[in-house]
Amino acid sequence: MAFRPLHDRILVRRIEADEKTTGGIIIPDTAKEKPQEGEVIAVGPGARDGSGKLVELDVKVGDRILFGKWSGTEIKLDGEDLLIMKESDVMGVIDQSVAFKKAA
Repeated sequence: MAFRPLHDRILVRRIEADEKTTGGIIIPDTAKEKPQEGEVIAVGPGARDGSGKLVELDVKVGDRILFGKWSGTEIKLDGEDLLIMKESDVMGVIDQSVAFKKAA
């Protein structure tokens, strides 16, 4: 894929939620909500502050993030549904190393 976001924008792939509840009930497609979790697949160079200095982004490619339900703009790139959003739409980064330690 040859796409590079500009400024403080990021390109995100949604991570699909499980199709079953913890009780084993299968959720049909029509009842599913859009996932609010995704993986960052491209980032822009950053935003400029008041003095014109480049401020790099906190998120990086490969980060798993949480974002608002209505965040970003949906696009289709190379047949894949993706989101472009500003870094400010990201609520937080999920630290995978902590998640794996708790599961063990």
